[in-house]
Amino acid sequence: MNTTRCGNSREGAPRPRFRRLPKALGLVLALAWSAPASAGEGAFARAFAEQARYLATEALAYEHGEGVPRDQAYAALLYCESARLGDTEGMYALGWMYANGRGVERNDDFAGTLFAMAAAKGDEHAARMLRYTGEYTGAVPECLHTPSSQIVQRWPVEALIARLPAARQAVARMLAELAPNFGIRPEFALAIGLTESALNPQALSPKNAMGVMQLIPATAERFNVGKPYDPEQNIRGGLAYLRWLLAYFEGDIALAAAGYNAGEGAVDRYRGVPPYRETRAYVERILRHVGQERHPYDSRVVAPSPMLRKLRLALEEEHES
Repeated sequence: MNTTRCGNSREGAPRPRFRRLPKALGLVLALAWSAPASAGEGAFARAFAEQARYLATEALAYEHGEGVPRDQAYAALLYCESARLGDTEGMYALGWMYANGRGVERNDDFAGTLFAMAAAKGDEHAARMLRYTGEYTGAVPECLHTPSSQIVQRWPVEALIARLPAARQAVARMLAELAPNFGIRPEFALAIGLTESALNPQALSPKNAMGVMQLIPATAERFNVGKPYDPEQNIRGGLAYLRWLLAYFEGDIALAAAGYNAGEGAVDRYRGVPPYRETRAYVERILRHVGQERHPYDSRVVAPSPMLRKLRLALEEEHES
């Protein structure tokens, strides 16, 4: 098939009418673009939209080898996750890859569904592309059903730093270089720093969280940060807190991230990620950036949370019953 994503291909074709979507496809579409909206407005919905856009941007880099090794199969996985989260460009781009057999085996049925999904969100080019994919079947690729936690996202640290604004690159490099001194993987440290402040040393939140790692005064004092707007001091304090949280929650990245955002007390109180929209969106974003659920930790730093033992006992009792 000789289709294209550039030039004049977005012009001149009428928007087709679509058949009623099958129930199974309706469920997929609900997952793909209705879920973020139904979760409410504000930070939670924005986090989903930002993450979907981020994945599509990363996919484009891997598709064309821009700043990273070219890997079209991996680009297709990222586009699919972006589409599942509701990004129109992710839907269209993955449809194009299936239509042309780029990085995936050619499948016009899958391409047609993905173009229909993008067209339903108002992408006129996607609507025009349906003329090339044959009769609509509603078939969807398996990746649209796959839980996002199973997608292991690559995040090459140097490539990421190179794409940051010049003013943030020095801070990012400092954070990545200091992280191993605290037993923290650079990608985890960068995920926290980027999510907290976009690596802005002068950031100040409405809750008085300060600097790159957004330390509140109590946390700054707890980890001996006398100058919270000094980038190195702030980063060291944030990394020390992350090291403590990883030990306290025995390497569980979701709980450590939730503790960093809402405090370890809230995690203990709710026996897991607290039900705050901001915290849940924050944890989701960190997990997607890091691409894994566990992190090495130093058990000598602090005794584990008593909540973890209670959770294990409750799970054992539930299993036995």
